Parts: sequence; structure tokens; C-alpha cells
Amino acid sequence: MSSVESRSRLPIGVQTLRKFREDNLYYVDKTPFALKLFREGRHFFLSRPRRFGKSLFLDTLKELFEGDRQLFQGLAAYKGWDWSFRIPVVRLSFGGGWFGHPDGLENNLQRQLRSLERRTGVSLAETSGPDRFAELLEAMHDRTGRRVAVLVDEYDKPILDTLRAPDLAAANRDYLHALYSVIKDCDEHVRFCFLTGVSKFSKVSLFSGLNSLRDITLNPAYSSICGYTERDLDTIFASEMVGLDRDRVRDWYNGYSWGGAERVYNPFDVLLLLADRTFKPWWFETGTPRFLVDTLVERRVPSPSLESMPADDELLSAFDIGAISTEALLFQTGYLTLAESQSEAGRGYYRLDYPNREVRISLNRSLLQALVPQISGESLTQCRLLARHLRSGDIVGLEKSLHAFFASIPHDWHRRNEIASYEGYYASVFYSLLNGFGLDARAEDSNSSGRLDLVVRTGERTYLFEFKVQERAGPGPGAALAQLKERRYAEKFRGSNKAVHLVGVEFSV
Repeated sequence: MSSVESRSRLPIGVQTLRKFREDNLYYVDKTPFALKLFREGRHFFLSRPRRFGKSLFLDTLKELFEGDRQLFQGLAAYKGWDWSFRIPVVRLSFGGGWFGHPDGLENNLQRQLRSLERRTGVSLAETSGPDRFAELLEAMHDRTGRRVAVLVDEYDKPILDTLRAPDLAAANRDYLHALYSVIKDCDEHVRFCFLTGVSKFSKVSLFSGLNSLRDITLNPAYSSICGYTERDLDTIFASEMVGLDRDRVRDWYNGYSWGGAERVYNPFDVLLLLADRTFKPWWFETGTPRFLVDTLVERRVPSPSLESMPADDELLSAFDIGAISTEALLFQTGYLTLAESQSEAGRGYYRLDYPNREVRISLNRSLLQALVPQISGESLTQCRLLARHLRSGDIVGLEKSLHAFFASIPHDWHRRNEIASYEGYYASVFYSLLNGFGLDARAEDSNSSGRLDLVVRTGERTYLFEFKVQERAGPGPGAALAQLKERRYAEKFRGSNKAVHLVGVEFSV
């Protein structure tokens, strides 16, 4: 057999361990985490963004508990697990259901329970979903003589799918609360449980009946339980990485952190990059963050604030219907990640930032479309020209493109807002415009005199931007540029061997 024929294949879209192993697909061994979980406790919860490998990990747990030893040959669990030990498994997944109807969740659960009845040979007499779930756990324990492992995938999807219909979302939340309370009520029949999803709803609203649930979302020991590490790319995918610029791969796709020392890649990004050999926002394009973007615009969250957003444990957990913190929404969905963290008096404090170039570019493009909803083809042309002028240092062209782009924004779009918001709106538009077109544009603390609105770095040049609304700055033009000079912002950048340009941008309501 040739080396090409014997080489593993890329597991794009595969979520079952059996298919990985039987079809000779590249597999990153996560079984050390499975062994660790089983040794350390009974009830676990994990939050990770979509397409990070949560479903595959749950399937790995299922196969391990059911004891198909050959699937684990060559993996850590092969020698680390007692293969004479079997655990009956109840696995539920809400990933494929439709929950936009009042009966959608109940119907979905009943379908899954009927499937489990057929698979296990158990006949259930109860009628409601939660009651049948409880009956199933007891019956499987009685039949096998062993307590059950409960694995729940996409535990929160029935709520997330209906956030724009608060009454239905609340009904789905209450139903799930009743369902997950069964795990606590049936404690004598449950040996292990693992729930995973995108969000982290508060224990009060969803898990109040499951007090022993251990949240490992920000546990450093489990930070790479999902996702690929640099070592994985160097070893498992080494032959596929040949010919790719590693620094560029890292810049585009690495950077996710959940408290551990090592940052990870989104597996979906890596696999599509290796298959297509093209740098694109693979992960971002699989789901339009409409709810997220609309929420940011409605709350008037300044785009520049996204790159350095402070948070603490309470804010990152503030996720419930009608009470979703901006920080929790951005972090739990994967659009921001932990850039810095520290602990004080038993409480975690964090700074959030974009994980990588893919998210920085793509999220800002979506924000630009929301901030300027009627953006025209001519406006997009001016955006590209503006980015080109910044890279080349064409100040005259930059001025023309700035005028042309901002003149294209409907005059009354944000005119109803107070002047301070009007000023912040245009700063956000410009920030999202530049980042959406791949430039390094950041809000940055410059010196003790104040904070710059925007710093743009290109290969040979640094631009310092200040935005002002004339009605707020006082009579006559020139206030923005004067402030840049008076506060001596440029001094910090003089020793960088790059040309430094001061750019004052002023608007009038």
C-alpha cells in the first residue's frame, strides 16, 4: 500500500468515534479527559461554542461506557480503562430538533425516548416526557444491575432557538428544568452525567434541582477538552500542514482560551483549511450571528470596546431569558475569548478579546452591515479603496474615500440619538469598517492624558484617529486634530521606525 493510500483522511462533519476509527480518519485523542472525568466525579457541565467537538466527545464517552474496546486501540483509554466494566447509557441530543412550536420540545423528547425504548428493550408506561425519562433510568438500572450514565448534547438549544419569542423560550426553559431535575431525583440510578451546550444558563433557572453539577467550563485542567492544540497540528496533522504558513494559520485560527495555559484552534476551521488550502472564515460562515449582532447594536455597544472588554465570573454567567449580559453572550458563543485572567478573593476577573483574525474580520463585517444597513456597492468600493490608501500611505486618497464613504450613510440613521452616541456611532462604523477589511485597527490607551479613539497599523505606517462631532467639540473645525496634538499621543509611537500620521475626523449633525 502506498503512503498516500495509508494516510488518514480528514474527518469533516464526522461526530461519531466509530466512524473515525473504522474509516481511518485523523483523530485527536481526548480519552485522557474522559478517564479523568470518571475518576474525579459524577455530574459535569461543559459550555463550548458551536462546532468545537462537543458531540464527538459525548460519543466517545458513550463508546467507552458501553465497552467497545477495539475502537480505543492506540488511545490512552485502551490501557487505562477497565474493559470488564460496562455502564448502560442514556444519550439525549437536542441538536437536530425544531422548537419554534409550543409542542416542539415535548415531541422531540418523546421521539428520543421511543428510540431508547427500542434500543434497550424497556417498555415505558408513563406519559409525560420527564416522567418517562425517570422511568427509563430506573428500568435500565433494574434490568442491567448497573447505574446509568446520562449524556445530554445541545442541552440549551430549545431555549436558544426561541430567544426572540420570550414566552416560548421561558416555557422551554421550564420544561428542561423539569427534565434535568429528574437526574437529581433519580440519583440512586445514575452513576455519571455530562451535559454540554453553547451557553451557560444560571443554575437557579435550569439546574436548581442538580446541586452537585460541576461546571468545568473554565477549569484549566479541561481547557483543551475540545479543540486542537499546537501539538495536535505538529503531530496528528503534520503531513497535512506541509506547505502552509504556520504563523498565518496561528494568526487566523488559533487563540481560544478557557483558562488554561494553552490556546486552542476550532477543529472545523483547521479541517476546512487543510481540505481547501484557503484562508477563509470557515467557522463564522456556518452560522450568521444575527441575534448577537442585533443585540450589540440595540445596546449601542461600541465596536472598539470588543477588543478589551472587562468581565468577572458573575458577568460571564449572566445568561438567562431577558437577562443576558453582553459579556456572556460574546464569550459563550465564541466571538470573544479570555485574553487575561486573574483571581481575587475567590473570584475570577477577565479581559475578553477576539480569539483570532477570522472572528475579528467576520464579526466586524457583520457589525458594519448592521450599523449601515443600506450600504451600497459604491460604499463597499470606497471601503476597499480606503483600506488600500491606508496601506500605501496615500493621504489624499484616504481623505477622499473617507468623505465618500461617510457621505453614503443615510443622514437620519442615527440622528435621533444624543450627540455623544452620534459620535460613538461613527467611531464604531469606522472601526468595524477597517477591521472588517483586514486592517489592524484598535482602540488603545496612549498616555495619562486620555484614550485615543483608534490606532491603525500597517506595514510601514501608524495612523492615530480622533473622532469629534462639531456641535459637541465647540465652534469651528479642527478640534479633533488639535486634541491629538495637545495630548501628544504620537510620542508613544515615534520610536517604532514607522511614519506616524495624525488624522482628525469631524462630523456635524
